[in-house]
Amino acid sequence: MSVNDRDTGVKVKVQGAELVKMIKCLAMSLPKQLLPLAALLLLSIFPTETKVVASVEDCKEIFLQQTPPHIPGILEGGIILDQNRYKLIRQTFSNTRTFVTLYDTKNKIPVFSAAKYRGGAGGKRPKIKWMIEPQLENIRDKRIMRKSNKNIFYNYQAGNEDYKNNQGFDRGHLFPNSYGSTPIEKRSTFTLTNIVPQIGNFNQGSWNRMENCVKCVLNEYCLNNNDKIEGFVVTGAQPSNNSLNNKINIPSVLWSAFCCYSHRQNSWLASAHWGENVADGPKYLQTQTLTELHRTLGIEPFPQTQCPLHTTVTHLYSDLSSNCNCSPTSSTSSPTTAAIP
Repeated sequence: MSVNDRDTGVKVKVQGAELVKMIKCLAMSLPKQLLPLAALLLLSIFPTETKVVASVEDCKEIFLQQTPPHIPGILEGGIILDQNRYKLIRQTFSNTRTFVTLYDTKNKIPVFSAAKYRGGAGGKRPKIKWMIEPQLENIRDKRIMRKSNKNIFYNYQAGNEDYKNNQGFDRGHLFPNSYGSTPIEKRSTFTLTNIVPQIGNFNQGSWNRMENCVKCVLNEYCLNNNDKIEGFVVTGAQPSNNSLNNKINIPSVLWSAFCCYSHRQNSWLASAHWGENVADGPKYLQTQTLTELHRTLGIEPFPQTQCPLHTTVTHLYSDLSSNCNCSPTSSTSSPTTAAIP
């Protein structure tokens, strides 16, 4: 199917994965000295395809073992399949790059935000205005977030005014400000491209407890061989057929996963959580394996990495402070294991 790229007006007839296949075919059929010329020719024909692929390459250090998540139909094998709709944003605040978001410009919510966790900075929630990403509206604009302007109608993202009639929804962070390792990183989470409409009871209840519990695990157990806190967190949202103020999609489910190497445990650790975006959900979200996340939602947050697929970290909960808000019913004496499919 052909589509017009909104940035360039160029009609694009192939998806990113197809372009990669074409380049591979050229590599097998042309003399080596002609390959650079052939590749340049293809890139000039499909400028929007390579631009986003290059962005994925530029952001690889954010992802565990430089491998981005697998989101069926959206991001597969490191390729964004519809690059006119989905945009990878290297979140930047005060000229500092902090985390990565894959943003859905049609639903005006993030698909996911991914970050390297290095220990929360602590302190109070920053007092900062909600921000937008100017490059989504104009590709030639600076790729640095700026304050949302109530006098501007944003075509490809949500503005702060779009959340004013909130109908019981919070501006729910995917990458939480409490996970920011520096004041700049904490402030950078207040871009609306990192936000979804989240039911207030869900955001402030079971989801908040899950974030606190995972943060405690990261702080206590995700210490690398240099005794530094290091973990990888990916949090996303699945859209529904409902919208807020006829503009912003209201996700039906939010999910989150983390993975790290623990020098203390001499092993890799990982777990996943997800919950429906409703007011009357459970008090605690169940801690699940990465296999269960894949089986239930089709998502692989850490594909082809060393993350354990069939165990969780619930056996560590009993050693954590009660202030961590981990589920009291999930504590076990050994790693919880899901049945291997």
